[in-house]
Amino acid sequence: MQEIKITFPDKTNKSFSYGTSLYEIAQYYQDKMTHSIIGVKANGEILPIHSKIIKDTVVSFLDILSPYGYRMYQAALKFIFEVAVKETFENAEVLFLHSVPKGIMTEISGIKICEKDLNSIKSAMLKIINNDEKIIKYNVDKRDAIRYFLKHNQEEKAKNIHNINSDIVSFYQLKKYYNNYYTDMPYNTKNINKFDLKFLNNNRIVLLCPSARTLGKIPEYVHYEKIVQTFLEGQNWLKLMHTQYLSDLNQEVSNSTIKEFIGSCELIFNKSISKVANEIQSHKEIKMILISGPSSTGKTTTTKRLASYLKAFGYDTIPISVDDYYKDKEEIPRDETGEYDFESLNAIDTKMFNEDLINLLNGKEVCLPVYDFVIQKKSRSANSVQMKERSLLLIEGLHGLNEELSSSIDEKYKYKIYLSPFIPLGIDRHNYISTVDLRLLRRIIRDNRTRGANVSKTIEIWQKVREGEEKYIFPFIHQANCIINTAYAFEVGVLKVFVEPLLYSVDIDSPYYEEARRLIDSLQRFYPISSEYISKDSILREFIG
Repeated sequence: MQEIKITFPDKTNKSFSYGTSLYEIAQYYQDKMTHSIIGVKANGEILPIHSKIIKDTVVSFLDILSPYGYRMYQAALKFIFEVAVKETFENAEVLFLHSVPKGIMTEISGIKICEKDLNSIKSAMLKIINNDEKIIKYNVDKRDAIRYFLKHNQEEKAKNIHNINSDIVSFYQLKKYYNNYYTDMPYNTKNINKFDLKFLNNNRIVLLCPSARTLGKIPEYVHYEKIVQTFLEGQNWLKLMHTQYLSDLNQEVSNSTIKEFIGSCELIFNKSISKVANEIQSHKEIKMILISGPSSTGKTTTTKRLASYLKAFGYDTIPISVDDYYKDKEEIPRDETGEYDFESLNAIDTKMFNEDLINLLNGKEVCLPVYDFVIQKKSRSANSVQMKERSLLLIEGLHGLNEELSSSIDEKYKYKIYLSPFIPLGIDRHNYISTVDLRLLRRIIRDNRTRGANVSKTIEIWQKVREGEEKYIFPFIHQANCIINTAYAFEVGVLKVFVEPLLYSVDIDSPYYEEARRLIDSLQRFYPISSEYISKDSILREFIG
């Protein structure tokens, strides 16, 4: 019998019979993996795990710690949750609203549920998992897929399928239910066995999912009420605008009403800034506003916009960038890999920062530092600043929410703002626009425009940026006085025009080719939107220029 040679990730190889399935090969290698195998790459291509191998092949395995494996796990868990709810409650429908820290916020419609119902849903999910139900993939003709979703009153999904280039659509079946979560699925359910559910009010449940950032363990849920409320406010506004799903936004483009919709989005953002400015001016003790948020959230533009509103209230704002307080290169701490850790609070000269704040609050003149990122040293500016009776310090930086940054200053003088760009617009009722992907698209465009960086370089450092956010920003969200959403419902259509050519430039031999193609695929359903409708002071200008 003819044999084939399989080369494994550890560079070992083994001969298997001609036509052995990837599933059998994965079972052979499973003991060498820390976590369960969810998917398999054969010669760099993700294939269905039941595929038969008929030639010598290099394989690699996807688990919960790999980015693509995580997406497969999350999609399968959503499918299991959906099926469990429908099998537990007659007439129930599941909506997946958006990601929240460590989980996915879902909503169940058609029935009324309470916290005790979580046990029934969990039991139904565990039954599906323990029965090792198969998740079967079908490649369906585009027209048949559209007819299916129209028949099941999911018009927004039918419209999305209409807008893709391919004539074939992938469907997945779990038990008697069909869906598409826009990613590959595992072969079966048995390895999707780590999850938890957290009940919120108003028929909402958070689905908790392990990830690389939780080392494959079920995360502990931390509720951020301000984030949830900000999202729901945005969602309710979009419903009022009759723009709940991507298909509705695309209709605005095709109807030539997108310019008016963009204007409305800008007004809503300005309203949120105005609300914050009003709150600040109503608290007379506040002397400094600390603005924080992860990478590519629009901190610079938001800070300038807030300064304009505060000026209208008669305030004089003094901008301070925490980045100007970086330590000199030789003092920057290193991470576990030996590289400089610019994300750490220990990279900031907090002693100088606090001394300057104290002097400013005491009415003294201070020459603020300026950091030279070329030679990685700071020096004092020649120009001094001084606080007056109606002065406010407007401080922008990664660590603004961390009390240790400004530990010498009494909390009563501070007002803390957390920025996060999340789009309440759903792709459809079961899929949403990833906040992480949105920020990555923004950063790819900006890095290329301002630094000449190619896409591969940006994606390469993105994981490190994300790790820094998990350690140094997200744990302090609860300390924010308010949350400002710095994303626009329409913006992916604008970003698409700028980012697609950059993504297509990633060479097939690049280790980031697959990620670039994933992002290209995710942009397919969005109609392009011209940047001519974007105002000069829009947050988007911070990225597209």
